[in-house]
This record gives sequence, C-alpha cells and structure tokens, in this order.
Amino acid sequence: MRLEERLPSSLHHGCIAFIEGDHLMVGMRSLLPFERRFLPVSNAREAAEAIRDMVTQGGGQLEVALWAMVLEARLHGKDLEALAEAKEALVSARRTNGAVAKALGLMWDIIPDLPQSTFARGLEDWVRSHLEEMDRTYLAMAEHGSRLVEDGKGVLTTCFPEHSFFLCLSLAREEGKRFTVYVPETRPYLQGAHLTAPGLCELGYDHSLVCDNMVASIVSSGRVGVYLTASDRATSSRWVVNKTGSLQNAIVCKAYGVPYYAFSIGVDEDRESLEDYPVEWRDASEVRKCQGVGTTLDEVEALYPAFDIVPPDYVAGIITKGGIIR
Repeated sequence: MRLEERLPSSLHHGCIAFIEGDHLMVGMRSLLPFERRFLPVSNAREAAEAIRDMVTQGGGQLEVALWAMVLEARLHGKDLEALAEAKEALVSARRTNGAVAKALGLMWDIIPDLPQSTFARGLEDWVRSHLEEMDRTYLAMAEHGSRLVEDGKGVLTTCFPEHSFFLCLSLAREEGKRFTVYVPETRPYLQGAHLTAPGLCELGYDHSLVCDNMVASIVSSGRVGVYLTASDRATSSRWVVNKTGSLQNAIVCKAYGVPYYAFSIGVDEDRESLEDYPVEWRDASEVRKCQGVGTTLDEVEALYPAFDIVPPDYVAGIITKGGIIR
C-alpha cells in the first residue's frame, strides 16, 4: 500500500503546499473539512503571515516553509541576503515549533554547494528529497508506535497528530487490532474536530469526537489504552511541547495508568528541559470566538497559551525513527 493511501487527503503533499506559476499555493487547513481551498502567496513573507494566521499548522507549516524558500530562490536566485531574510521570517512565524528551524537549517547547510546557474532547481530537488526522507521517518516512527496500540483498547490523541499517528493506526489495523480513537475538539481552532476526526472518518476508523472537557470522563471509564500525540518539540529527557490540552490530558492519563507517548521527528539533545524554549501566547481575542463567531462579550478578559510543556513525569516515551526513548 502506498504511503498516501494510509493517510487522510489533508496530509497528501499536494493538499499541503505546491508551487504554481509565480505563487506558492498553501492548503487552507483552517477551512477543512467544509471547503478545500488554497491561499496563493507570492513570497516567503506572505507565507510566514499565512503560518502566523493559522491558515496551516503543525506539519503543514514545515512544508509551506520549505516551498516558500524555493519560491524565493525562483524570485531572487542565489541572493543570500534575501534568502536569510526569508528564512528568519519563516522560522519566527511560530517559533515554538522546532521542525521549521531544523529543516531550514539543513537547507542552509547545502545552499553554498548549489551552483548559481541552477540554484532554484537544485533547491527544489533538495526539498523533494527531504520530503521523501520525512515520509520514511514518519513510517519508521509509525512502526514503533503501532506496537503501543492495544487490541480492544481505545487511543486518545490531541489536536491534529499528523502523519505518524495515522500511519501508526494503519499498521495496527493491518495487524488485526481493533480500537476506537478518541478525539478532543481542540478549542479555539478546533483542529481535532476539523482535521483529525474527519481524517479518521475518511479512512474508516472507529472514532468518537469529544469536547475538550470530556477527556477525564472518557479515560476514567477505562476506554483508553494509550495516549498518542505529535509534538512541536521534545527532548531526550522526555520533555514535550505540544498543543494546549496535551498537559491536562497527560495528567489525567497518568492518574488512571494510561501511558502517554509523543511522536517526534527529531529530539533535542542539547537541553535537559524545554522550560526555556519560547512558548507562543496568541491573541486572547481568538478565545472569545469560535470560527469567527463571538462566544462572549468583547469586554471579557481571556488568555490563550497556544502550547503546553509536559514534564517527563507524565511522558512514558518519545517515539522517534530510531525507537522509543523511555
């Protein structure tokens, strides 16, 4: 079975980002599942704005950033100053997610070796090769993760857990395991309701969408055997940064003996914890709305920490391509 056949259409490369003519077409995850549309951006600055505005999130912003650099190369050739500005704009759009900085750092390392005359083409070839390597990484992580899914037990997740989660479920199903996936809606942008649950529905998995405040009830009922999420950052000492809600769910799971594992495409070895990483706080006005519709008075005070830091006491392991760090 081809890798994309194991994934919901929202995770197919052509639905995330691609270059068409003079524009980068960014898949508007914010409109799914009701409308499939692409936002055309003409440079890396506009791509960074799309990332900041939540047009795409998670792994989507990584692919958008890679293709935005190719677009800049088409516009400016091997202009290192322009490329450096583009790189910084894309990295700083949402700094908590470390994947963009790591990938663009790898890209920057190979830029000096690319010939001026074929620079844009060379950069595009590197991006395609890098995405193929990412696919292999996703599958390797999924193979480790699938062993954690118990036959007859539920799987809890948070937000949109991306490629490795869906691949993990595919492998577990091929092994004959039966399970139900429990998906919190993930306020205020509802990635669980708009992306994860429709993806599970598309692929034919048993699933239940739940409100964010229902997790303790679901876990305490004994329905859940494992808690699996993606991660925006993770360390070798098992600190995890992921979407708000991850911490409270991890605490609940710990209380009821349910292990929490996070997928990570690359752990940070150089820090013992994530406490000094930048954790994004978004505009609190977004909490007073749901899908653009006000849910309370504009005068109401609100807070919007966009990510949780989950300490290692609540993390059973980090799933990497090389195995599980426990």
